[in-house]
Formats: sequence, structure tokens, C-alpha cells
Amino acid sequence: MKKSLSALTGRRSFLRAAAGVAGAGFWADSTLEGAVQNTQRNSSPSALRITDLRVAVLGRAPFTCPIIRIDTNQGVSGYGEVRDGASKTYALFLKSRILGENPCNIEKIFRKLKQFGGHGRQAGGVVAIEMALWDLAGKVWNVPVWQMLGGKYRDRVRCYCDTPDSRDPAVFAERMKRRIQEQGFTWLKMDIGMRMLGNTPGTVSRPMPGEFNREHTLTGVELTDKGCAMMADYIFKVRELVGWEIPISTDHFGRMSENSIIKLARAFEKCNLAWMEDVIPWYRTEQLKRITAAVEVPICTGEDIYLKEPFEVLCRERAVDIIQPDLSTSGGILETKRIGDIAQECGIPMAMHMAGSPVANFANVHCAAATEGFLVLENHSVDIPWWDSLVDGVEKPICNQGFIKVPDGPGLGFTLNEQAVKQHLLEPGYFEPTPEWDKERSQDWIYS
Repeated sequence: MKKSLSALTGRRSFLRAAAGVAGAGFWADSTLEGAVQNTQRNSSPSALRITDLRVAVLGRAPFTCPIIRIDTNQGVSGYGEVRDGASKTYALFLKSRILGENPCNIEKIFRKLKQFGGHGRQAGGVVAIEMALWDLAGKVWNVPVWQMLGGKYRDRVRCYCDTPDSRDPAVFAERMKRRIQEQGFTWLKMDIGMRMLGNTPGTVSRPMPGEFNREHTLTGVELTDKGCAMMADYIFKVRELVGWEIPISTDHFGRMSENSIIKLARAFEKCNLAWMEDVIPWYRTEQLKRITAAVEVPICTGEDIYLKEPFEVLCRERAVDIIQPDLSTSGGILETKRIGDIAQECGIPMAMHMAGSPVANFANVHCAAATEGFLVLENHSVDIPWWDSLVDGVEKPICNQGFIKVPDGPGLGFTLNEQAVKQHLLEPGYFEPTPEWDKERSQDWIYS
């Protein structure tokens, strides 16, 4: 013991002397003891424990957006968001499974919970918790999430947005031009579904009434050459009025067969599109491969896929040209970064789908900043005047000239504006206690 104390004293003396020589005082005892003084904690992070999970449900931001707050025994809280349009119950159901856990053990908790997620909105609860854990860990260690992911490739994240449509291509093009000239967007998106055809004779062959609401390839719906030409001419007129330099993506074509999608995509080739999105269900890998191989327009999918494995299949099989995970479904911040890295290995870029509040937005921004193969992020809220007011501590407008600045603050980098959130709640209750979910138990293992 005496030898150890002596060695320690000698080491401190050496470091103190070295600090004096260096002049900067880097190794001084005061610096050693203060190296973690900015850590947000009442005790050690190793003693941090989750004590509660609470919810506040936003409405029309742009859709229903349940915001969760995870509280701890040290007074530090983290925020996450259940995917737009999903139920807060997805997150509340998992509360009993995280109480008492150390929120800094993000991957451990995610692996415990991920069996409760699923494709589409079913992943909402798992991902909301994963987001909040990253926010908490960043606050505790006083670093931004992008830094914990390994650093950032960019200081600003490029965004694209939808534009309210019109049957008149000149009107629609004028709206898109305002996106460029007044709001500074450098990437646009448009919905171009069969509704554009209206009841025009000779454009669509349809099944019997009542048989339409099936999976795309099972509907029996086929576009005629006339129908494809009408939709392509609409885009072409918009393209000529907006200009040929700016990327334009398309979505929501309607439920039709593989052959009709190929016919439509070939008609679109003259329009120089950035991508056609979700042309058929993502899990039809072989059909997607045939479509992608048959057309020149890039094919994109992914917003309803949970976890990295299905994305890896799509990328390895070259079934798509671009992947587009929605972080609130794909598994969260770390899983989405991994998805982007897998895609990059295959030479495929990653766009990101997002239609949530600023909470989900900044989770996406941190992930996008830390992923080399990232392409562009959706922002579905550019026409909501109060959207920016929901958070403070970040640069505003949040989406400025088509880009979002990556925050440098700890965690996700924002603070929630309590007053603004309360003004836009869909249902009563601002992070009220949820003791009724404290003891939701079952035999969770998936094998015996």
C-alpha cells in the first residue's frame, strides 16, 4: 500500500511539474479533477437509473406525434418520439421493461426491446425509447449524439419537402418555384398518383368495385399507354417550368401491377427524376429487382422497414437504387446509421423519410450528420407555422434555405418549449405520471 501511495504521489508530482513546463496546465490536479465537471449528473453516470416514462401527444405536427420523456434518479431527462400517426401505447407498453436500467446502456436496452417492434408504425415505441436514451446519454456526458456515433461528415443536413398538388401543372410548378426562390430548397418532391387521371376515359383498366384495396400487385389495376403518357406529361411540364437542375422525387403512384410500374417508369424517363418511391411493397424483392433492372429512373424504398436485415437484402440483391429508412421505424439512431453504412458498402445512397415533430427531426439530423452515405432528409412540416416553436436551443428557422444546422448541444441538442407544446396537444396531459404501466409483465423470451 505504501509503495502504491508513494508511486501515486510521485506520478502526481511528475504530472504537476510537466504541466508547469508545458505552461498550459493540462495535467494539473485541478484539471484532472475538473475533466468531467461539465457532465450533467448528481452522482456518477454509472449510478444513473430510469425512474419513469411519460407522454405528451402532439396533434398535426404534421400528424399525431406522441412525444415521450424518460426520467432518471438524477433529474436528467431524455426525449424521444413515437412515429407519426402511431399510438403512444407502443411506448407505454415498454415502460416496465426499462425501469431501473441505466439509460447509458443504449444498445443493451435496445436489444432487450427490439423484439417488441415491427414494420411500419409498430416500431414506434422501441424507437422512441432508443431516441430518448441517446438524448439522455449525451446530456449526462455533455456531448452531442453525432459525436457519440463517431463524429460528423457534415455541419448541415440537406432537406427536401412535398408541395401541395394541383391538377393544373402550371399552378403546381409555381408552388414548387416558390419553394426554391422563397424558401431556398434545393430538392423537391411531388405526389403523382392515378388521381391525376381523374375519370379520363382510356387511361386505367380497373377491377370490380370493392376489389381495389389490396396489395399493389394483386389489384388487377393496369395503366394504359394513354394513362402513363398523361402522368408523364404532367411531370414534364412541371420540370420545364421549374428547371432541369433541381432534383425532383415522386411518390404515391397508386396500386398497380409490376408491368404497369415499368411502363410508367419508362414514360417518366424523359423527366430526369431523382427517384420513384415505394412503387410496390418493399418485401417483394424479386419484383423490385425486375423493376429496377428494367428502367432508368432510380427506384427507392424503405420507410416501412424495421431493422437493418431487410435493408441488407435489398442492397445486396441490387433490388433498389436508393434506400429510404424512416428512423422512427427502422430501429432508431444507431440502427439507421448501420443501415446507411451497409448501403454504402453496396454503393447505394441513403435518403431519410421523416414526418414528425422537431424531436424526431433532430434524431434524424444527428444520424444523417454521422452517416457518410447520407443523401437528403424529408421535412414534412415546412408549412406548419408553429413547428419551430416546439423546441429551443437550436438555430431557427430550423430548416433554413433547405438545410438544417447540426446542433452542437448535448444529446439531441434542443430543449423542449413547454408552453408551445401545451398549446398544440392533441389530448389532455403534459407528461403526466403513468404508474399504471409500471408493472406490465409477461414472459418476454422468444425461445424456451
